This record gives sequence, C-alpha cells and structure tokens, in this order.
Amino acid sequence: MPNSKEIEAKSHNPVPQGYVLGAEEGEHLIHFRDGGNIFIKVDPVTGSNNLGLGIQQLPKGSGIPVHRHLDRDEAFYVLEGSGTVTLNDVCHSCERGGTIFIPKNTWHGFSSPDQELVLLWIMVPPGLDGFFRETCGRPGEPRKELTREQINAIALKHGQEFR
Repeated sequence: MPNSKEIEAKSHNPVPQGYVLGAEEGEHLIHFRDGGNIFIKVDPVTGSNNLGLGIQQLPKGSGIPVHRHLDRDEAFYVLEGSGTVTLNDVCHSCERGGTIFIPKNTWHGFSSPDQELVLLWIMVPPGLDGFFRETCGRPGEPRKELTREQINAIALKHGQEFR
C-alpha cells in the first residue's frame, strides 16, 4: 500500500485497485482543533470515488462541533473509548462497539469529556477527506491557525456546514 507521500503524488491520477492497510497506515493528518490523529484510509485519491473511510481520534476533553453534511450519509463505529453524540439536538451515549448512522442534512456532533474516543468514519459519497486535507496538517508541521470564517468556507466547499 502506498504511504502518505505516494498517495499525495497519485492524487491527480487515481487508479481503482484493492489494497490492504495496517492500523497505522493511510494518509496521516493531525487535526487543526484538538491535535488528534486522523488516518484517511479510503477516498478518491486512493481509488474510490464512491466511499470515504478513515479513523479519527478525539483526545480526552475534545469533540467535533455540531455540523451537517448537505449531500452525504455518514456512519461511525466506535473503536475505542466512550463519549456523547448529538443527533438533531438529542444527546446519546456512545461507547466501544457502538454504531452511529447519520443521514445527510442531519445535525450532529461528538464530545469526549472523560476519555479519548476513537471513531471509524464512513462517508458516502466521499468528501470529508477533502475537508481534512485543507484544515489539518501532517505530523511535524505546525497546526493550521484558521478563523471560524475560514473553517466555514472550507466546510461549505466540501458540502458541510457548522452551526
């Protein structure tokens, strides 16, 4: 499987093919807001124009602000930890082994106040990968300093909006 640099080099000419990734493989990014790890595993860059899949770590005390995807369904599987997911203003507990389905246009967000939360995300069609690439950095790079207005503009470009 290609590493992050190889994936980036292929981004202009994706060739559909199967592959197998290890736990720490995929395109590794560091989240701009909380410093959590993101691994993009499947997306148009790696050959899937129909699906996006990745892993996102939410460090203890962090979360994902309430937002919605205008034209994409999303599902999460909780790999580690526990926290809270908000769906259309209703809070639900989520824990290891749990599944969350979020239809397009559904307001949702996460919080992990007491422990780290690690989520596997699946998006159909893909698009979250592009948002992460524009807002997050690679390991060792300084975190991007983005204003709320910049984040909102990037989000809209990738079919999502924040409250």
